[in-house]
Amino acid sequence: MTNVWKFIIRPIAVGGMLVGAGYTLFKMRKSLGQGIKRSLGDVKKAAGQAEATSRLEKDLNVKLVLGGLLLAFVMMIFVYRVFTGAYPSALMAAAVMAIAGFFFAAVSGNLVGTIGASNNPLSGLTLSTLIIAALLMVAIGVSGTQGLLAVLGVAAVVCVSSAVAGEMLQDLKVGHLLGGTPWKMQVGNLIGILVASLVLYFPIMLLIKSFELGSKDLPAPQAGLMAVLAKGIVGGELAWPLVIVGMFMGLAFILIQVKSPMLVAVGMYLPLETTFAIFVGGMIKGALDRRAAKRGCNPAQKARVDNVGILLAAGLIAGEGLTALVRALWKFLFMNNIIHFDIFKVFKEPSYLVGLVVLALMAWYLVAVPLKNRGAADEPPPPSAVI
Repeated sequence: MTNVWKFIIRPIAVGGMLVGAGYTLFKMRKSLGQGIKRSLGDVKKAAGQAEATSRLEKDLNVKLVLGGLLLAFVMMIFVYRVFTGAYPSALMAAAVMAIAGFFFAAVSGNLVGTIGASNNPLSGLTLSTLIIAALLMVAIGVSGTQGLLAVLGVAAVVCVSSAVAGEMLQDLKVGHLLGGTPWKMQVGNLIGILVASLVLYFPIMLLIKSFELGSKDLPAPQAGLMAVLAKGIVGGELAWPLVIVGMFMGLAFILIQVKSPMLVAVGMYLPLETTFAIFVGGMIKGALDRRAAKRGCNPAQKARVDNVGILLAAGLIAGEGLTALVRALWKFLFMNNIIHFDIFKVFKEPSYLVGLVVLALMAWYLVAVPLKNRGAADEPPPPSAVI
């Protein structure tokens, strides 16, 4: 059964995701165009503007920005040279990275800054970059491990740049509303990105050293999807007949007006333990909505209930991530004989009954606490927690 899902269902899901990503970008074509147009306009404006007189209008000097971009471009050529083994192909990879990163970061920043983080089409942008980079690598004759690494390197940079652009635009938007100085906020964001890049190296390496990447302990399904696509296009290992079937499936979803064909395909691709957890979370949210309706919550109270529920769920997600890092650190120390007791062997063969009890307590917590904090019926609604 596992082989059927791995070798048949997942390639079909890949085809569905390709169509879903394209459909998502097509639906957002007006917003994408506006983001690109605004980005080009801002570059022209910054290049030709005089010295700003107001503190609130002072951005980083455009020459400094363009110099930093050029330096990053040159450095990435040397990085991709390590992957591809030749400077022409490295230059091609760096060019794709620079062009796609510029436009997709502009799109991501515009959408997140205008609408919200939940509308960032990050998966579609990354898949589009990966396919473009893979086809170009094939066209110039770069294949095998070198081509695969180059494609993944390009997609990774564009993915991160798009995600960071959205987060930075949120920061700059809030700073603008509070009267902050743009260039100081921009410097602060750059420092934050640099520090995060240096610090995150250690937890990532800790996870890789402690767990096998792609295993049950560290599944990384999205990274697996990118690897499958890159390997399939560059190395010709993708089951194209099944992928084409998935594309027709995605087209059928669009024709019957499925709300999100991309999410259906992602649900087919992800392992059951991941999708079932999402399903359980949806059931808990449904129970919360029904309890709120029975208690006669008005729209303002319902908004407070939703906000508290979102914050609690976000806290549980953050706590799970921190717990995983603690577990990885303990296992790393145990594997290197620094400590001699594996505390997590207690959970090696856990009881299902204990797990059900813990899950029931979590469900009660996620329903009871938001309802308790619904507030009075005459209180004004709070600002949305989804930003």
